[in-house]
Amino acid sequence: MTRLWQKTKYRAFTPGSKCSIQSAQFVSSIILTAARSGEAIGAKWDEIDLGAKTWTVPAARMKAGREHSVPLSEQACAILRKMEKLRKSEFVFPGDKPERPLSGMSLTMVMRRLKVDATVHGFRSSFRDWAAENGVDFHMAETALAHTVRNSTTAAYLRTQLINERRPMMKAWAEYCAPLEALAQRSKKRRLSLNAAA
Repeated sequence: MTRLWQKTKYRAFTPGSKCSIQSAQFVSSIILTAARSGEAIGAKWDEIDLGAKTWTVPAARMKAGREHSVPLSEQACAILRKMEKLRKSEFVFPGDKPERPLSGMSLTMVMRRLKVDATVHGFRSSFRDWAAENGVDFHMAETALAHTVRNSTTAAYLRTQLINERRPMMKAWAEYCAPLEALAQRSKKRRLSLNAAA
């Protein structure tokens, strides 16, 4: 997963790359938030609270028809801050036409251009496997994936989205995918390379 992150995170900044910054950052954000592509494609700035490090997806865009809050890791916030500097519409990840979000086809093309043998749903599966392998509470992981709890008794008990409890989990997932120290080192090398070229 870390190797996949490196591809999506930095290919957009490689000279001659066919991947747009928006597309590559979009894929990176899906990995970090474990969100469904349909939920993330339509993300709007009024859903994002960088101060609280929270993304609130409205019920209308959720598969289960219930509002879903996503705690944002520092890595996810870094992506959103970069996108904020490029902001040109209400959509966090705008398409070729600013008034519309990225299309599903754009996402498919990004995966092809990155030569990644994976699917967006596979990112969520990877998160679920990682959670299970690292002893993350079952209900905590299921809540992060916005899965519907079918057991009525359990569903009644889990009325809260456990957002504060989920923050350490999403932080750990982000560190697994994209260690902050490693990202900082690569960012420094890239700046030095650009300065040398200038």
